[in-house]
Amino acid sequence: MKKLIVGLMAGAMSLAAMQAMAADKVTLQLKWVTQAQFGGYYVAKEKGFYEEEGLDVEIKPGGPDIAPEQVIAGGGADVIVDWMGGALAARDKGVGLVNIAQPFKKAGMEMVCPADGPVKTEADFKGRTLGVWFFGNEYPFYAWMNKLGLSTEGGADGVTVLKQSFDVQPLIQKQADCISVMTYNEYWQLIDAGYKPEDLIVFNYSEMGNDLLEDGLYVMEDKLADPAFEEKMVKFVRASMKGWNYAVANPDEAAGIVVEAGGQDENHQKRMMGEVAKLIADGDGKLVEAAYKRTADALLAQKIITKEPTGAWTSAITDKAIK
Repeated sequence: MKKLIVGLMAGAMSLAAMQAMAADKVTLQLKWVTQAQFGGYYVAKEKGFYEEEGLDVEIKPGGPDIAPEQVIAGGGADVIVDWMGGALAARDKGVGLVNIAQPFKKAGMEMVCPADGPVKTEADFKGRTLGVWFFGNEYPFYAWMNKLGLSTEGGADGVTVLKQSFDVQPLIQKQADCISVMTYNEYWQLIDAGYKPEDLIVFNYSEMGNDLLEDGLYVMEDKLADPAFEEKMVKFVRASMKGWNYAVANPDEAAGIVVEAGGQDENHQKRMMGEVAKLIADGDGKLVEAAYKRTADALLAQKIITKEPTGAWTSAITDKAIK
């Protein structure tokens, strides 16, 4: 009996080892640090959704010094989370990025100003200092200013752009009249700092129709020519969207999973997950072509990209992954 048990254990361990060896490796590079903004991917890994698809997924956090476009171009990732503005700008420069799925249907970007400050409407922006993130996050802002006909070079008839840190200090310290925030992150940092909702004037990019596509999944175009890689991405997207839908349905559990993976402040992650859920919409991960065109047209108008992009997105992956 003892020999039988040992034999069974050895067989089970051998089978597990073979399964691990057989799993297809996928490296995902995030746009920012570990937080509920990426909750669906962490849930998919923790709940075994990737494993069910035969995938061994490594999730690499981002940060202020990490450009996902450069990481994937250098071979450091198979797939990245990126904003379309940055991805199309990189493609225009020769980095063959292709959007294969669009988990975030809505944008989370906003600009907020103190209600007791000088800015109440868009007409009040002239002559003011506005905080803006860079590293590819600036494109929605510049598209908005271009739409308003405002120069971003300063002066009485334009706006002065403050290269904003990734926090809310420029508003608290009165370095800017208004600053950029995300609905799921920095807005709540202001609330935690003592502001009340009625203390803030909020310009929401989505509500104004100025939103450009944010967190999408991108791969290198030449990789998609390989049927094996394409099938791997079908599995990855299917499992990822399963993770996202689970996270939306179970935000507190998802937040706990993010914290276990390295996210900071569970209460903040719970709140973030609740806000991110509003951006996922129907949870099918499929890109809406009208939103793509709005993004591309805005970048063309600003001359961020020099020509109409072609082949910058495909529905082939989501068509197979999501039934």
